[in-house]
Amino acid sequence: MKTVRPRTAEEIELLKINGELTSKALAEVGKAVAPGVTTNQLNRVAETFIRDNGAEPNFLGYGGYPAAICASVNDVVVHGFPSDYVLKEGDIVSIDLGTKYKGYNGDSAYTFPVGEIDEETRKLLTVTKESLYKGIAKAVAGLRTGDIGHAVQSYAEQFGFGVVRELEGHGIGKDMHEDPGVPNYGRQGHGVKLVDGMTICIEPMITAGSRGVYVARNGWEVHTADHRNAAHYELTVVVRHGKAEQLSTFDYIEKDPCINI
Repeated sequence: MKTVRPRTAEEIELLKINGELTSKALAEVGKAVAPGVTTNQLNRVAETFIRDNGAEPNFLGYGGYPAAICASVNDVVVHGFPSDYVLKEGDIVSIDLGTKYKGYNGDSAYTFPVGEIDEETRKLLTVTKESLYKGIAKAVAGLRTGDIGHAVQSYAEQFGFGVVRELEGHGIGKDMHEDPGVPNYGRQGHGVKLVDGMTICIEPMITAGSRGVYVARNGWEVHTADHRNAAHYELTVVVRHGKAEQLSTFDYIEKDPCINI
């Protein structure tokens, strides 16, 4: 079984700075989400904010990715390219973005409603975010990645939703994606052992229907196989004894009355 080294206090501080900046950048994008706005416009908001704050958008150019954010609308689970698509009332859009500052990374995601959404879609967003916090509650030293995945999976599936298995959370540090992988499904007591000081991103990707997905021709965008909606939320945490420490937060989004959530 692989082991992953814990971070130093200095590394965690730099990751926390990135986590804060990523959280604020997501909130800036959230302010702009509305019917009539294109996802390209959201991309520009994010890139401008990140650069204005002295960091770089770490998604841009990553593996050839062409933008500062992933903007995944409706049945796109993750990795949606910003485009001239105009958001309309009733859509949902997952915004995933990250920063690089002083050699370390931030990474976070939030699914925003566009105007008013139907009750089924609202339930999908609520349960997906709640499943994230169920996973974070298991990011505790002495447990394993399977405990996180089991918490996410068991919670989401009790509502009849699907849990995507082809994509997962990850470690984070000098690289945006590091070991260990953090699946959103699993068995309690299995997987990589969690140790105090490990830094990981937990990111449930939950579907309204079947958990099946496929990758679009561009090699990036992941769609639900049945074309029903999907939601995605992500936070960065430090594994600790007793309770995980969050390095990113949704507070800047959820405490801002200008953002529709």
